[in-house]
Order: sequence, then C-alpha cells, then structure tokens
Amino acid sequence: MQLYSFFNSSTSFRVRIALALKGIRYDYHGVNIRVGEQRQPEYVIHNPAKGVPTLVEDDGTLITQSLAILTWLDDRHSEPRLIPQDALSKARVLELASVIACDMHPVNNLKVLGYLTNTLNVSNDDKTGWYKHWIKEGFDAAEALLAKHGHGVCCFGDEPTLADVCLIPQVANAQRFGCDLSAYSRINAIYEHCMTLPAFQQAAPANQPDFMQ
Repeated sequence: MQLYSFFNSSTSFRVRIALALKGIRYDYHGVNIRVGEQRQPEYVIHNPAKGVPTLVEDDGTLITQSLAILTWLDDRHSEPRLIPQDALSKARVLELASVIACDMHPVNNLKVLGYLTNTLNVSNDDKTGWYKHWIKEGFDAAEALLAKHGHGVCCFGDEPTLADVCLIPQVANAQRFGCDLSAYSRINAIYEHCMTLPAFQQAAPANQPDFMQ
C-alpha cells in the first residue's frame, strides 16, 4: 500500500491515524503542498483535486479524499471499526466528523488561505482572523455536540472513532495557528488522551519522513 501525504496536512493526518489504528503497513510518499508538488501533471493524473492524501492499494486501486479513504479502510479492514454499525451511533460519529471535515477544514485549507492572500490581497492579520473565526465556529459546535452526546475518554466511548480521527488533526492545526482553545474543555481532554495513544503519536506530523520546520 502507498500513501501520498504531507506531514502537516490534517486530511493526511486523519488517514495516517486510521492506518496506524488498524495496524496497516504502507510506503510513505511525501507531497510538498507548500511548493506545489500536488499540481504537477504526473500527480494530478491520479488526484484531479490536486491535494493530499492519495491512497494506492497493492492491486492498483487508487482512492483520493480522506473521508472516502477512511470509509474504504473501514470496509476493507474492519477492526477496529471507526464508523459504528449501529445506526444512531454511526449518525453521532458522522455528525461530529462532518463539523470538522465539511464545515471547518474546507474554508481553512492551504489553497483557500493562499487564495485569500495571493488573489484577494488579504493581509496576514486578516487571514489569521479568518482562520480563527472558522475555528471558533466549528469548535463551538463540536464542543456542544460532545456535551450533549459524547462520553468516555474519546469522543464517543473509550476507543477512537472517525470523530476522533477527524478532531485531533484539526486541534493540532488550530494550535499551530495560535488559536485560543481554552474554552473547549471536552475537546482538549480528548486531544490530550488521544495523543497518549501510540497510533496517534505515530501519525503525528513531527514523526513523518517529510517533516520540516
């Protein structure tokens, strides 16, 4: 199995967590999205969205988009399950994961932030304000959902689910951008717990072959 990833891409971080939790071995290929390697023709032919991650199975099956990859992995390697089979439990996990993956990440990813500064000429201060605004909007919602439905040391119980796989990289990115997360006691507790787990540590940005300051 091959994984095309960038060390501090939160979507790549999600997939690395899942692979580590499931004990799946893979070859790592760094794609430096800071310098535009994801836009090279030889990469775009495999990932038309010009992003990371991209997963290639040993039989040549190729999948892009982190949520599609995570669902594929859960269907093909069912233990431990990240998406519960019980209908309501599944809905709760997907509800929280969607706040991260559909509401927060898309407006704060590298290409959006680059468009703000390079095309719209937004100042760095305004770009940072944009980022922090959407972090607050998303984490306000996530903290409220966890207060209503969360339980255990992870988002929903004592074992990680897709919700934790999505949440932890988003917290890491928010910390990197200097966001004030002090209001989110449940999110912080989950992050601190998950980052004690070997799979999350193995998947962390600093532990990737392409890590750079």
